[in-house]
Amino acid sequence: MKIENIETPALLVSADALERNINKMALMLKGKNPRLRPHYKTHKCPYISAMQIKAGAKGITCSKLSEAEDLADSGIEDILIANQIVGESKLSRLAELAKRCHLTVCADCEENIRALSAAASSHGAVINCYVELELGMKRCGVDTYEEFYELAKLIKELPGLEYLGVQAYSGNMAHEFDREKRMAVTDLNEKRVEGLVAYLRERGIDSKEVSGGSTGTSAFKAESRVYTELQAGSYIFMDNTYGQMDLGFENALFVLATVISAKPGRFVIDAGVKSLCPDQGPPRVLGYDAESLSLSEEHTSFYCAHDLSVGDKVLVIPGHCCSTVNLYDEIYFEKDAKVIARLPVVSRGKSI
Repeated sequence: MKIENIETPALLVSADALERNINKMALMLKGKNPRLRPHYKTHKCPYISAMQIKAGAKGITCSKLSEAEDLADSGIEDILIANQIVGESKLSRLAELAKRCHLTVCADCEENIRALSAAASSHGAVINCYVELELGMKRCGVDTYEEFYELAKLIKELPGLEYLGVQAYSGNMAHEFDREKRMAVTDLNEKRVEGLVAYLRERGIDSKEVSGGSTGTSAFKAESRVYTELQAGSYIFMDNTYGQMDLGFENALFVLATVISAKPGRFVIDAGVKSLCPDQGPPRVLGYDAESLSLSEEHTSFYCAHDLSVGDKVLVIPGHCCSTVNLYDEIYFEKDAKVIARLPVVSRGKSI
Protein backbone atom coordinates (compact mmCIF):
# COMPACT_ATOMS: atom_id res chain seq x y z
CA MET A 1 0.00 0.00 0.00
CA LYS A 2 1.34 3.44 -0.92
CA ILE A 3 1.02 6.43 1.40
CA GLU A 4 -1.06 8.37 -1.10
CA ASN A 5 -3.76 5.68 -0.88
CA ILE A 6 -4.32 6.18 2.87
CA GLU A 7 -7.56 7.96 3.74
CA THR A 8 -6.95 11.01 5.88
CA PRO A 9 -6.46 12.21 8.50
CA ALA A 10 -4.26 9.29 9.55
CA LEU A 11 -1.45 8.70 12.00
CA LEU A 12 1.80 7.88 10.22
CA VAL A 13 5.14 6.80 11.70
CA SER A 14 8.46 6.65 9.87
CA ALA A 15 9.76 3.19 10.79
CA ASP A 16 13.35 4.25 10.10
CA ALA A 17 13.19 7.43 12.20
CA LEU A 18 11.47 5.54 15.04
CA GLU A 19 14.25 2.96 15.07
CA ARG A 20 16.95 5.65 14.99
CA ASN A 21 15.37 7.44 17.97
CA ILE A 22 15.12 4.21 19.97
CA ASN A 23 18.76 3.37 19.24
CA LYS A 24 19.93 6.92 20.02
CA MET A 25 18.38 6.82 23.48
CA ALA A 26 19.85 3.37 24.12
CA LEU A 27 23.28 4.67 23.14
CA MET A 28 22.86 7.79 25.31
CA LEU A 29 22.26 5.63 28.40
CA LYS A 30 24.79 2.90 27.62
CA GLY A 31 27.10 2.44 30.59
CA LYS A 32 25.32 5.16 32.59
CA ASN A 33 23.65 4.93 35.98
CA PRO A 34 20.01 5.46 34.90
CA ARG A 35 18.25 2.78 32.91
CA LEU A 36 15.42 3.55 30.56
CA ARG A 37 11.85 2.98 31.69
CA PRO A 38 10.05 4.71 28.78
CA HIS A 39 6.56 6.14 29.10
CA TYR A 40 3.74 4.25 27.41
CA LYS A 41 1.45 7.30 27.19
CA THR A 42 3.38 8.53 24.14
CA HIS A 43 2.38 5.68 21.83
CA LYS A 44 -0.06 3.41 23.73
CA CYS A 45 1.03 0.59 21.44
CA PRO A 46 2.41 -2.60 23.07
CA TYR A 47 4.32 -3.45 19.89
CA ILE A 48 6.43 -0.32 20.35
CA SER A 49 6.92 -1.13 24.04
CA ALA A 50 8.31 -4.50 22.99
CA MET A 51 10.71 -2.70 20.62
CA GLN A 52 11.91 -0.53 23.51
CA ILE A 53 12.41 -3.53 25.80
CA LYS A 54 14.36 -5.30 23.05
CA ALA A 55 16.60 -2.22 22.75
CA GLY A 56 17.45 -2.38 26.46
CA ALA A 57 14.64 -0.71 28.43
CA LYS A 58 14.26 -2.32 31.86
CA GLY A 59 10.49 -1.95 31.93
CA ILE A 60 7.68 0.40 30.97
CA THR A 61 6.12 3.42 32.67
CA CYS A 62 2.43 4.24 32.26
CA SER A 63 -0.10 6.61 33.82
CA LYS A 64 -3.26 4.55 34.19
CA LEU A 65 -4.30 1.19 35.61
CA SER A 66 -6.03 0.26 32.35
CA GLU A 67 -2.80 0.96 30.44
CA ALA A 68 -0.90 -1.28 32.86
CA GLU A 69 -3.41 -4.07 32.28
CA ASP A 70 -2.91 -3.78 28.52
CA LEU A 71 0.86 -3.91 28.97
CA ALA A 72 0.64 -7.01 31.14
CA ASP A 73 -1.69 -8.65 28.62
CA SER A 74 0.95 -8.03 25.94
CA GLY A 75 3.68 -9.73 27.97
CA ILE A 76 5.47 -6.77 29.58
CA GLU A 77 6.75 -8.05 32.91
CA ASP A 78 7.97 -4.91 34.71
CA ILE A 79 5.45 -2.04 34.89
CA LEU A 80 5.44 1.24 36.77
CA ILE A 81 2.22 3.21 37.14
CA ALA A 82 3.70 6.68 37.74
CA ASN A 83 0.53 7.82 39.40
CA GLN A 84 -1.66 7.38 42.45
CA ILE A 85 -4.39 4.71 42.18
CA VAL A 86 -7.41 5.49 44.35
CA GLY A 87 -10.80 3.81 44.83
CA GLU A 88 -11.86 0.37 46.03
CA SER A 89 -12.59 -1.18 42.64
CA LYS A 90 -9.36 0.11 41.08
CA LEU A 91 -7.32 -1.06 44.05
CA SER A 92 -8.82 -4.53 43.72
CA ARG A 93 -7.82 -4.62 40.04
CA LEU A 94 -4.38 -3.28 40.94
CA ALA A 95 -3.80 -6.05 43.45
CA GLU A 96 -4.86 -8.71 40.94
CA LEU A 97 -2.52 -7.21 38.36
CA ALA A 98 0.34 -7.28 40.87
CA LYS A 99 0.09 -11.08 40.86
CA ARG A 100 0.78 -11.15 37.11
CA CYS A 101 3.84 -8.89 36.83
CA HIS A 102 6.36 -6.85 38.77
CA LEU A 103 4.08 -3.89 39.45
CA THR A 104 5.01 -0.60 41.07
CA VAL A 105 2.72 2.32 41.94
CA CYS A 106 3.23 5.79 43.41
CA ALA A 107 1.83 7.11 46.68
CA ASP A 108 1.93 10.40 48.56
CA CYS A 109 -0.44 10.04 51.52
CA GLU A 110 -1.11 7.69 54.43
CA GLU A 111 -4.73 7.03 53.51
CA ASN A 112 -3.85 5.70 50.07
CA ILE A 113 -0.96 3.61 51.41
CA ARG A 114 -3.20 1.89 53.96
CA ALA A 115 -5.77 1.21 51.23
CA LEU A 116 -3.03 -0.27 49.02
CA SER A 117 -1.98 -2.55 51.85
CA ALA A 118 -5.55 -3.71 52.52
CA ALA A 119 -6.10 -4.50 48.83
CA ALA A 120 -2.80 -6.35 48.49
CA SER A 121 -3.43 -8.37 51.64
CA SER A 122 -6.95 -9.37 50.65
CA HIS A 123 -5.76 -10.56 47.23
CA GLY A 124 -2.58 -12.27 48.40
CA ALA A 125 -0.44 -9.90 46.37
CA VAL A 126 2.62 -7.71 46.83
CA ILE A 127 2.45 -4.15 45.49
CA ASN A 128 5.73 -2.29 45.08
CA CYS A 129 5.64 1.41 45.97
CA TYR A 130 7.50 4.60 45.18
CA VAL A 131 6.79 7.56 47.39
CA GLU A 132 6.48 10.69 45.26
CA LEU A 133 8.49 13.83 45.98
CA GLU A 134 7.12 17.17 44.73
CA LEU A 135 9.68 18.94 42.52
CA GLY A 136 7.94 22.09 41.37
CA MET A 137 4.91 20.93 39.39
CA LYS A 138 2.58 21.51 42.36
CA ARG A 139 0.78 18.32 41.45
CA CYS A 140 1.20 15.08 43.39
CA GLY A 141 4.00 14.41 45.87
CA VAL A 142 5.13 15.26 49.40
CA ASP A 143 6.95 18.51 50.11
CA THR A 144 9.42 17.60 52.85
CA TYR A 145 11.96 14.92 53.67
CA GLU A 146 10.15 14.32 56.97
CA GLU A 147 6.84 13.57 55.25
CA PHE A 148 8.58 11.28 52.81
CA TYR A 149 10.31 9.35 55.59
CA GLU A 150 7.07 8.77 57.51
CA LEU A 151 5.35 7.37 54.40
CA ALA A 152 8.31 5.18 53.42
CA LYS A 153 8.46 3.82 56.99
CA LEU A 154 4.72 3.10 56.91
CA ILE A 155 5.05 1.18 53.62
CA LYS A 156 7.83 -0.94 55.12
CA GLU A 157 5.66 -1.72 58.14
CA LEU A 158 2.41 -2.64 56.39
CA PRO A 159 1.68 -6.09 54.93
CA GLY A 160 1.44 -6.59 51.17
CA LEU A 161 3.64 -3.61 50.32
CA GLU A 162 7.29 -3.21 49.37
CA TYR A 163 9.08 0.13 49.51
CA LEU A 164 11.30 0.45 46.43
CA GLY A 165 12.22 4.11 46.23
CA VAL A 166 11.50 7.60 44.97
CA GLN A 167 9.29 9.02 42.26
CA ALA A 168 10.81 12.42 41.43
CA TYR A 169 9.45 13.85 38.20
CA SER A 170 9.94 17.50 37.28
CA GLY A 171 7.53 17.79 34.36
CA ASN A 172 7.59 21.57 34.53
CA MET A 173 11.12 21.44 33.07
CA ALA A 174 10.27 19.06 30.21
CA HIS A 175 9.43 21.90 27.80
CA GLU A 176 11.58 24.68 29.23
CA PHE A 177 13.07 26.18 26.05
CA ASP A 178 15.88 27.97 27.90
CA ARG A 179 18.53 25.24 28.03
CA GLU A 180 20.56 26.92 30.76
CA LYS A 181 17.50 27.26 33.00
CA ARG A 182 16.47 23.67 32.24
CA MET A 183 19.93 22.44 33.18
CA ALA A 184 20.16 24.59 36.32
CA VAL A 185 16.77 23.51 37.72
CA THR A 186 17.51 19.87 36.87
CA ASP A 187 20.77 20.18 38.81
CA LEU A 188 18.97 21.70 41.81
CA ASN A 189 16.40 18.89 41.72
CA GLU A 190 19.21 16.33 41.53
CA LYS A 191 20.76 17.74 44.69
CA ARG A 192 17.39 17.74 46.47
CA VAL A 193 16.74 14.11 45.57
CA GLU A 194 20.30 13.14 46.50
CA GLY A 195 19.76 14.78 49.88
CA LEU A 196 16.53 12.86 50.37
CA VAL A 197 18.15 9.52 49.62
CA ALA A 198 20.91 10.28 52.13
CA TYR A 199 18.35 11.46 54.73
CA LEU A 200 16.44 8.18 54.39
CA ARG A 201 19.59 6.08 54.51
CA GLU A 202 20.67 7.74 57.76
CA ARG A 203 17.34 6.61 59.21
CA GLY A 204 17.64 3.02 58.04
CA ILE A 205 15.68 3.18 54.78
CA ASP A 206 17.43 2.33 51.53
CA SER A 207 15.94 3.48 48.23
CA LYS A 208 16.69 0.94 45.52
CA GLU A 209 15.22 3.10 42.75
CA VAL A 210 14.94 6.80 41.96
CA SER A 211 12.68 7.33 38.97
CA GLY A 212 11.75 10.35 36.86
CA GLY A 213 12.96 12.54 34.03
CA SER A 214 11.55 13.42 30.63
CA THR A 215 12.61 13.71 27.01
CA GLY A 216 13.45 17.36 27.61
CA THR A 217 15.83 16.55 30.47
CA SER A 218 17.09 13.19 29.18
CA ALA A 219 20.59 14.38 28.27
CA PHE A 220 21.07 15.75 31.81
CA LYS A 221 19.47 12.77 33.53
CA ALA A 222 21.73 10.39 31.58
CA GLU A 223 24.65 11.75 33.64
CA SER A 224 22.84 11.40 36.99
CA ARG A 225 24.45 9.45 39.80
CA VAL A 226 21.27 9.37 41.91
CA TYR A 227 18.52 8.57 39.36
CA THR A 228 18.26 4.89 38.41
CA GLU A 229 15.37 5.21 35.94
CA LEU A 230 14.56 7.61 33.11
CA GLN A 231 10.86 7.90 32.22
CA ALA A 232 11.27 9.67 28.85
CA GLY A 233 8.47 8.99 26.37
CA SER A 234 8.25 11.50 23.53
CA TYR A 235 11.81 10.89 22.30
CA ILE A 236 10.58 8.07 20.03
CA PHE A 237 8.20 10.34 18.07
CA MET A 238 9.01 13.99 18.91
CA ASP A 239 6.62 16.80 17.96
CA ASN A 240 6.60 20.45 16.95
CA THR A 241 7.04 21.62 20.54
CA TYR A 242 9.97 19.36 21.42
CA GLY A 243 11.37 19.95 17.93
CA GLN A 244 12.19 23.54 18.92
CA MET A 245 14.52 22.38 21.73
CA ASP A 246 17.39 20.79 19.75
CA LEU A 247 17.36 17.52 21.70
CA GLY A 248 18.99 15.38 19.04
CA PHE A 249 15.98 13.21 18.22
CA GLU A 250 14.04 13.46 14.97
CA ASN A 251 10.38 13.67 14.01
CA ALA A 252 9.06 10.17 13.45
CA LEU A 253 5.34 10.85 13.95
CA PHE A 254 3.14 12.69 11.45
CA VAL A 255 -0.51 13.18 10.76
CA LEU A 256 -1.14 12.58 7.08
CA ALA A 257 -3.72 15.11 5.91
CA THR A 258 -5.30 16.23 2.64
CA VAL A 259 -5.55 19.76 1.29
CA ILE A 260 -9.27 20.48 0.88
CA SER A 261 -9.02 24.16 -0.07
CA ALA A 262 -6.19 26.16 -1.60
CA LYS A 263 -6.13 29.91 -2.22
CA PRO A 264 -3.26 32.36 -2.69
CA GLY A 265 -1.66 32.78 0.73
CA ARG A 266 -3.83 30.13 2.39
CA PHE A 267 -4.46 26.40 2.36
CA VAL A 268 -6.77 24.27 4.50
CA ILE A 269 -6.36 20.62 5.53
CA ASP A 270 -8.90 18.04 6.67
CA ALA A 271 -7.49 17.80 10.21
CA GLY A 272 -8.38 20.06 13.12
CA VAL A 273 -8.28 19.84 16.89
CA LYS A 274 -10.05 16.46 16.77
CA SER A 275 -7.06 15.10 14.84
CA LEU A 276 -4.18 17.34 15.97
CA CYS A 277 -4.09 17.99 19.68
CA PRO A 278 -2.70 21.53 20.25
CA ASP A 279 -2.51 21.45 24.05
CA GLN A 280 1.26 22.05 24.13
CA GLY A 281 1.64 24.04 20.93
CA PRO A 282 0.48 24.38 17.32
CA PRO A 283 1.13 21.85 14.53
CA ARG A 284 3.42 22.46 11.56
CA VAL A 285 3.12 21.26 7.97
CA LEU A 286 6.39 19.75 6.80
CA GLY A 287 7.95 21.97 4.14
CA TYR A 288 5.87 25.08 4.85
CA ASP A 289 6.52 27.83 7.39
CA ALA A 290 3.13 29.36 8.05
CA GLU A 291 3.05 32.93 9.30
CA SER A 292 -0.06 32.01 11.27
CA LEU A 293 -2.73 29.33 11.45
CA SER A 294 -6.20 28.73 12.81
CA LEU A 295 -7.62 25.47 14.09
CA SER A 296 -11.25 24.43 14.26
CA GLU A 297 -12.75 21.02 14.92
CA GLU A 298 -12.17 19.46 11.50
CA HIS A 299 -10.01 22.04 9.69
CA THR A 300 -6.70 23.80 10.07
CA SER A 301 -5.97 26.84 7.92
CA PHE A 302 -2.33 27.74 7.26
CA TYR A 303 -1.54 31.24 6.06
CA CYS A 304 1.60 31.36 3.92
CA ALA A 305 2.88 31.21 0.35
CA HIS A 306 2.47 27.68 -1.03
CA ASP A 307 2.32 25.61 -4.19
CA LEU A 308 -0.37 23.17 -3.03
CA SER A 309 -3.53 22.11 -4.82
CA VAL A 310 -6.76 20.55 -3.63
CA GLY A 311 -6.22 16.83 -3.10
CA ASP A 312 -2.52 17.07 -2.27
CA LYS A 313 -1.36 15.10 0.75
CA VAL A 314 0.78 16.81 3.40
CA LEU A 315 2.65 15.61 6.47
CA VAL A 316 1.76 17.47 9.65
CA ILE A 317 4.00 17.46 12.72
CA PRO A 318 1.61 17.66 15.70
CA GLY A 319 2.18 20.14 18.50
CA HIS A 320 1.99 17.33 21.09
CA CYS A 321 2.65 13.74 20.08
CA CYS A 322 1.21 11.99 23.16
CA SER A 323 -2.25 13.56 23.15
CA THR A 324 -2.46 13.36 19.33
CA VAL A 325 -1.80 9.60 19.32
CA ASN A 326 -4.68 9.18 21.77
CA LEU A 327 -7.05 10.51 19.08
CA TYR A 328 -6.42 7.59 16.69
CA ASP A 329 -7.38 3.92 16.54
CA GLU A 330 -4.36 2.83 14.52
CA ILE A 331 -0.87 3.77 13.39
CA TYR A 332 0.45 3.29 9.86
CA PHE A 333 4.15 2.45 9.73
CA GLU A 334 5.93 3.77 6.65
CA LYS A 335 9.22 2.85 5.00
CA ASP A 336 10.33 4.15 1.59
CA ALA A 337 6.89 5.76 1.02
CA LYS A 338 5.12 2.41 1.46
CA VAL A 339 3.01 1.15 4.34
CA ILE A 340 4.75 -1.81 5.96
CA ALA A 341 2.38 -2.26 8.93
CA ARG A 342 -0.85 -0.99 10.45
CA LEU A 343 -1.07 -1.50 14.18
CA PRO A 344 -3.81 -0.68 16.69
CA VAL A 345 -3.36 1.99 19.34
CA VAL A 346 -4.41 -0.61 21.89
CA SER A 347 -4.71 1.71 24.87
CA ARG A 348 -6.35 4.64 23.12
CA GLY A 349 -8.80 6.31 25.48
CA LYS A 350 -7.72 4.17 28.46
CA SER A 351 -8.14 6.86 31.08
CA ILE A 352 -9.35 4.69 33.98
